[in-house]
Amino acid sequence: MHTRRTSPLIAVLAGLALVATGVAAPAESAPTTPASAPVASARVAAADSTWTPRGEDHPNTTVIKDLAIPMSDGVTLRGDLMLPANADGKAVDQKLPVIVTITAYNKSLQGAAGGLAGGDPSYLVKRGYAQLTVDARGTGSSEGTWQAFAARENKDAGEVMTWAHEQPWSNGDTAMTGPSYMGISQIWAGSAQPPGLKALFPQVPGADVYRDVVASGGQLDVGFIPLWLGLVTGTGIVPPAVTAGDPASGLNALLSHLGGALSFTTPLLLNAVLGREPAYDGAFYKERSAINVVDKVNVPTFFISGEYDLFQRGTPLLFENLQQRGVPTKMIVGPWDHLQGSSGDDVDQAGYGELAELQLRWFDHYVKGMPDPTLDFDIAPLTYYEQGTGDWRTSQKWIGSQLRATSYRLSGSATTGLENGSLTTGQVSAGTADVLPIPVAGLCTRSMNQWTAGLPNATGLANACLENNALNDRAGVVFETEPVDEPVAIQGPINAHLYVSSLGGDGMLSVAVEDVAPDGTVSRLTGGWQVISLRELDASRSRYLDGKLIQPFHPFTKASRKPLRNGAVAPVDVEVFPMGAKIQKGHRLRLAVQAFDVPHLLPSLPDVLGTLTVIRIHSSAQYPSELTLPTIGAATKAGNHP
Repeated sequence: MHTRRTSPLIAVLAGLALVATGVAAPAESAPTTPASAPVASARVAAADSTWTPRGEDHPNTTVIKDLAIPMSDGVTLRGDLMLPANADGKAVDQKLPVIVTITAYNKSLQGAAGGLAGGDPSYLVKRGYAQLTVDARGTGSSEGTWQAFAARENKDAGEVMTWAHEQPWSNGDTAMTGPSYMGISQIWAGSAQPPGLKALFPQVPGADVYRDVVASGGQLDVGFIPLWLGLVTGTGIVPPAVTAGDPASGLNALLSHLGGALSFTTPLLLNAVLGREPAYDGAFYKERSAINVVDKVNVPTFFISGEYDLFQRGTPLLFENLQQRGVPTKMIVGPWDHLQGSSGDDVDQAGYGELAELQLRWFDHYVKGMPDPTLDFDIAPLTYYEQGTGDWRTSQKWIGSQLRATSYRLSGSATTGLENGSLTTGQVSAGTADVLPIPVAGLCTRSMNQWTAGLPNATGLANACLENNALNDRAGVVFETEPVDEPVAIQGPINAHLYVSSLGGDGMLSVAVEDVAPDGTVSRLTGGWQVISLRELDASRSRYLDGKLIQPFHPFTKASRKPLRNGAVAPVDVEVFPMGAKIQKGHRLRLAVQAFDVPHLLPSLPDVLGTLTVIRIHSSAQYPSELTLPTIGAATKAGNHP
């Protein structure tokens, strides 16, 4: 079992990103282990497996730098090709299947970035594959202007795969690897259905750009998005993107990258902060969201996901789409933040082997066509880490007949930092709870680490905040059960249905679902967020279980904005991001509600005053506020609105 390698370049890139952004624009109880710690109680899920990774076919690798990859609009992308080599370092003379990675983080820097770029490609190359790593349009050494998954860049993904399929060093069969941006690029490439594409292996890919990360719940992500935009912009110009074999192309690339910072990055951030079009969902994000094209992906796909990841919400949605359509697919969900999920260093905790071994097994079978009769026996469709026990669980589906909807009603009154209300499946007492606008809420919590991509954890600054959420909970109101008599096993997305009023007519509900141990330690399991004025619900796109809402879908358009008036009370459904957990016997299930989640989310400038208000939660027979969980139990029906 590995602990994650932390490259010094990660810290350097983080600093670079911040600088660039600043220039550009405004059973028994078990304590929850920090996301960085090995999971001692993880059980081997495939102990009876007869598969073992094969050895190397070649002792060395060699790299051909900056191959020109022409796109249909005349722009030239650049890629580095790693080939297997003999003992003397000379590339083998044979056609090979090609593994492709498309990155926005400068292929020349990725080699020194440790886990930031995923696994070591030489493992597969020494076993008979070629690896092509390509700078996305407008990044690294590639020409063009970067616009973050704009339609032209997404078209590039399919064209790159077609180009790789046709090259003289390719045997015509291709596949893809890579985390995060590189994982999302795989979905776009797969949706183009290029000739020769046989398999994908995306780590922590996103699905719905707006809901997953840009504006979860309707407020702007200020923890990750500026950092990320700065990272891409900074790595596009440092070091200068100059191609030795074609200096004119390198100069054009550098100039276009500089122009992109002014024509795309700066206006995007500025308009979002000012509450203009990028602050709302619409055509801009639809064009960039892989969930809208994943139904065109028909090749076997293996997903890696993280319960504390930026794309905690999105990766399972991609997995479910493929599985429902009968495409061979598997997903491992671990206790990982974004950097941990990107590195894949701890994937072996699930019991199936290391990341490179899983990739080898997947590609040997689906790309090279090697027989693997025990693949589906050894590896379940879904394997996830169960918070609260530290065990790894397997399931056939993310949301299926193994689940039932269990609702806990809010009961009684709660006072910020002083008095807790109750969660109950029994009789309810009427009460209210005032959520005060405390702008430091969120600073000491796992959310802080999650929405800065895991950088605090990677630098050792977040450990105390990952282990106990009790201090942070005092900045809001709390409702919790009595110690449970029987364990409560949870799997999937959660809905907090809260009746609220607001003195200012708006505000944000920041919700955390938590596990309280007998010693008082509070483990944050997952969270969700919702701006009150953007509460409009699209029932046709929401998910229900046993007729109960478990995953609400809000339009988040400017037209859907409806502030509360004159003290009106209205129901607000808060989408709480999915996970797997078990509340052990003697522990308490807790719902914590606050008005901020800093440094994750902040309102756009026009909405700042409306956020600095008191939000009142109502709980009574007239206002049945409740928390609905998918729990593992008797057979039930799952699907969309009945």
